[in-house]
Amino acid sequence: MRTTFRSLRLASAALLMLWATATPAADWLFRKGKSKYQIVVSAEASTSEQTAARELQQYIRQISGVELPLTDNPKARGRRILVGYSPLVAELTGEPAPASGDESFTYRTVGHDLLIWGGSQRGTMYGVFTFLERELGVHWLTPDCTVVPSLADWQLPQLNHSEAPAISYRYSNYAVAEGVPAWSAHTKENTKWSPATNEYGNLEAYWSAHTMGQFVPVKEFYASHPEYFALRDGKRSSDYAQLCLSNPQVLQICRERLMKVMREQPGYRIYSLSQNDNYSFCQCPQCAAIEQQYGGHSGLIVWFVNQVADAVRAEFPQKYVGTFAYQYSRQPPTGIVPRENVVIRLCSIECCFAHPLTAGCPQNEAFMRDMQGWASIAPHLFIWDYIVDYAQYMAPWPNFQVLGPNIEAFRRNKAIGIFEEAQYESAGAEFDEMKAWTVNQLLWNPLQDVDSLVSIFTGGYYGKAAPRVMDYYRLCQSLVKPDVHFGIYINHDHEIYSDAFIKKAFALLNEARYLVQGDEVMTKRVDRVRMQPLYLHCMRHPDKARQDGTWRELRHLIQLYKARHREGHSWEKFVKEFEADK
Repeated sequence: MRTTFRSLRLASAALLMLWATATPAADWLFRKGKSKYQIVVSAEASTSEQTAARELQQYIRQISGVELPLTDNPKARGRRILVGYSPLVAELTGEPAPASGDESFTYRTVGHDLLIWGGSQRGTMYGVFTFLERELGVHWLTPDCTVVPSLADWQLPQLNHSEAPAISYRYSNYAVAEGVPAWSAHTKENTKWSPATNEYGNLEAYWSAHTMGQFVPVKEFYASHPEYFALRDGKRSSDYAQLCLSNPQVLQICRERLMKVMREQPGYRIYSLSQNDNYSFCQCPQCAAIEQQYGGHSGLIVWFVNQVADAVRAEFPQKYVGTFAYQYSRQPPTGIVPRENVVIRLCSIECCFAHPLTAGCPQNEAFMRDMQGWASIAPHLFIWDYIVDYAQYMAPWPNFQVLGPNIEAFRRNKAIGIFEEAQYESAGAEFDEMKAWTVNQLLWNPLQDVDSLVSIFTGGYYGKAAPRVMDYYRLCQSLVKPDVHFGIYINHDHEIYSDAFIKKAFALLNEARYLVQGDEVMTKRVDRVRMQPLYLHCMRHPDKARQDGTWRELRHLIQLYKARHREGHSWEKFVKEFEADK
């Protein structure tokens, strides 16, 4: 037995020596204040790739204290991080060059090297940011809060990771994150109301909305041509009604003026030719006949827009004309389909936002039928979705659990873009910072677990108060039940709210505030969350709120953030009306 045991020990030692000699030395990206790596980015790399390389250097320095050299020498020797597709990447991987606008990316280790590449416009940049986020723990939560871990050493593992966006055009418009190109780039938001070119590449844009009234305004044409406007109850409308789309002169004016916009503002990808924001459609016999021929109101609009799109295609073959499927035009037409260069912008305004679209909620069945109908005929579908309560921005509106499933439902129905309309008027809305970050994450990949995303955000943004804020978030989400429904215009007296809920909310958030006492920044962040139960309490019990100090606290926060309480209503007016109503 002793001989056998000794033989086994010798054999094991030999195997260990063989493994040690066959395995390369560990690839430490940084260790004990040093690194053998350098960052290589071509001098011909795009602006966004150059920015990504610099930020990679910057964040590794913040994480470790080590500054990796940055070079444009493609023959640089030693261990390298190669940023952007290049002949060297092609040689090392055998992968073809991606299109410049391809936003997908790969990061991969080959030998001792780390390669990060994608489309030059934004793909490579997203690859660098994802490497920093997914592998090293950097999170760009808000424009003024970036989480950067501190690490003494980090060993580069074997990596081969690729991603592609679920949705091609992604944007939301929370006021707290508007006009911050760096935050948009780091959260992979690539579309806004206006095009822009900056150090992060470019932002796509969808030009305007509800534009028919802009092209044929009442003030300019009604006195001389009342026939251009909707016939309502036997009279041509002189207010903000729809146009008479069967009128050939209206078609000519819209065609000429849209193309004038396209010539003068060439930076947009999609240009809107869309109905005004009301139900006052034309009832004249000619419009009614076209609607009857093509299955309803949307048939008339598609018939009209198609003719403009035909003219657009001749001069602008790479551009698109967008129009709404909205309210009275939401149901898809029959006997006609949108042209290849027409984008249908489908709006979910009537939906229930308590439950995912695919969950069988009876209030969403009609929308799902319409979306599937449009998906079967429209070459391009662009969703206009809603993610806040426009009747009370500050109150809890627990829709986090529908965000990912709804985006995935849009993707499955061929949506090329999604606009998540949010609180665009001021700061101080319900979980506005957290929802802005979370929805951008889901627009890129809607299959992520939303609670995990919220946990990342709360952990990085609220510090020691994070556990109680997370508890409060869960309390809010628990308000949703199978038989509870809500749209985008609910008030403080809705069935989901109760005084018992408000009491629990204050208990959790008071404890959260206690946990960060002395930390001014964290206290302000917790107080932003406290605005939710403060608002509910004040609206449900105004007399009591004036006595117990909650109105005084809410008023201070409203004034601090210039926070609007509902769409189109100034904060000053709200304060004045609340204090006058005694």
